[in-house]
Amino acid sequence: MAAEYNVYKAFHQRSITDREGFWAEQGQLIDWHKPWTKVLDYSRPPFAKWYVGGETNLCHNAIDRHLDARADQKALVYLSTEVDVEQAYTYRELHAEVNRCAAILQSLGVAKGDRVIIYMPMIPEAAFAMLACARIGAIHSVVFGGFAASSLAARIDDAKPKLVVSSDAGMRAGKAVPYKHLLDEAIRLSSFPPEKVLLVNRGIDKGMAMVAGRDEDYAELRARHMDAKVPVTWLESNEPSYILYTSGTTGKPKGVQRDVGGHAVALTASMKHIYCGAAGQTMFTTSDIGWVVGHSYIVYGPLLAGMTTILYEGTPIRPDPGIWWKIVQDYKPTVMFSSPTAIRVLKKQDPAYLKKYDVSSIKMLFLAGEPLDEPTHRWISDALEIPVVDHYWQTETGWPILTAVPGIEKTPIKFGSPSFPAYGYDLKLLREADASEAGPDEKAVVAIVPPLPPGVMSTVWGDDDRFVRTYFSTFSKKLVYSTFDWGIRDKDGYHFILGRTDDVINVAGHRLGTREIEEAIQAHSNIAEVAVVGVADALKGQMPVAFAVVKDVSKIATPAARAAHEKEVMATVDRQLGAIGRPARVHFVTMLPKTRSGKMLRRTMQALAEGRDPGDLTTIEDPTALEQIRDALAGR
Repeated sequence: MAAEYNVYKAFHQRSITDREGFWAEQGQLIDWHKPWTKVLDYSRPPFAKWYVGGETNLCHNAIDRHLDARADQKALVYLSTEVDVEQAYTYRELHAEVNRCAAILQSLGVAKGDRVIIYMPMIPEAAFAMLACARIGAIHSVVFGGFAASSLAARIDDAKPKLVVSSDAGMRAGKAVPYKHLLDEAIRLSSFPPEKVLLVNRGIDKGMAMVAGRDEDYAELRARHMDAKVPVTWLESNEPSYILYTSGTTGKPKGVQRDVGGHAVALTASMKHIYCGAAGQTMFTTSDIGWVVGHSYIVYGPLLAGMTTILYEGTPIRPDPGIWWKIVQDYKPTVMFSSPTAIRVLKKQDPAYLKKYDVSSIKMLFLAGEPLDEPTHRWISDALEIPVVDHYWQTETGWPILTAVPGIEKTPIKFGSPSFPAYGYDLKLLREADASEAGPDEKAVVAIVPPLPPGVMSTVWGDDDRFVRTYFSTFSKKLVYSTFDWGIRDKDGYHFILGRTDDVINVAGHRLGTREIEEAIQAHSNIAEVAVVGVADALKGQMPVAFAVVKDVSKIATPAARAAHEKEVMATVDRQLGAIGRPARVHFVTMLPKTRSGKMLRRTMQALAEGRDPGDLTTIEDPTALEQIRDALAGR
């Protein structure tokens, strides 16, 4: 495969060597109420300030600036297979709803700089609340709906919100997921309870109790503010726009803080250069607003680009595994964004569902969230007959780190690779021992030389020291941002992510990425999905243990057949990776434990395999998956 890509290389190189000139040009993609006086202030490393002195507003750029050209174009399409609702909002209608919500927030005492926690299912009011916060300069913090009360309480105590916006319940796979009792308990546990709670009553939880003097009904307040016109609050570019919590090694969640101007520019630029999304087109992102993908590419990114965005409440296999493709046929998105986990779920279904619908509107499918294995990448690419772009990023960065940049140059895709560093990222693969740069095909830590580009987290909310300590202290000899992921770069310049540095298994001094072993196991024709964890071993330090979902369960119907199949899988690993990668055990199950957002609960599996307490499991999709792990480990 050729490795020229001169257009991409020149574009990327300029973003590193002429940062200010490059980002000044990208800054023209959004509206500014007041121009910036300095593109970049990097006088206090590693803290970077972008578009210093400039004033703008995310809500204005996402909605108001489009009203002249596309007021009657659909802006937001809400689809729920859980409650069987389809509702579309034009840019004019979305503008009206956000103004109403902004007026409600102001009537409840929310002002510029106040925090608002949004603890919501995938319903339009969640997006209204996010955009309304942005409109008035309040700082939103979306917490994934259904988080345990103690987890929500920790976020309340850290953000100290003036208001919590929530709902009576969400729906998942046809079952009600009540929120209100969890919120009430979280507020009871909190040291800094909010003054007010704003509730969207969907009529799902008939027993929802309102707390007098604290709880307010969204529908009642909306009726009072139907004609509200709330002017945008212009914010200096580096003021915070939102906080999004991500887990930390200390047990206390880290509040990833995002700015306003850099965030708006980075997302708008990414829609043009990476996702190739144009005004008037439609984007379908299958994530949840509780996660960063939902922030960047359900709510803000598509609207900043003047697109129609689809907000979907439901699973990929209900009412049947063709539901996503039916949505594609009905709404004709040109861009689709999903996760490797979701595609692996669909890979196990009847392939007829993919052929049943017209999916020709999709020009590209983007996948991110965890490493994408080559077999899954190849399968979905062949099935859809379109480019499938793997790309890699984090909650902390807010937009892609590694990606093909098809809006700049259509480079060939390598299956299993998220391609190249995105513009703005001075990415290095550094040896753990001495922070020196690794050579081709040498495993090393994926790191970014600061200043970090626009849109990446500006700090940890309320804790600058933790920002530096967590992200910039991996290497004592160099001030670099650590992603805490292992990666390699091949001779053609393509990158591959091998998993978290804390998910690397040290077997008798040999470091093995769980990704490598998982791919080797998936080379067996009867393996649909697999998770590998490192389990403590008295002799070798750690040993890999695999939990695998088989395609044909008849092949493991008896203990003897199961044992024979396990040997087959291990032999496949020997062939693919060598005996050093052979798992100590391969346990067969029919499902793997995941969160409701599709993240694999590897650390939970590791804890069970080591006989430890698996901890908080409130976000698990299906508790029976955990019982299968326990039974497999017990030999049942």
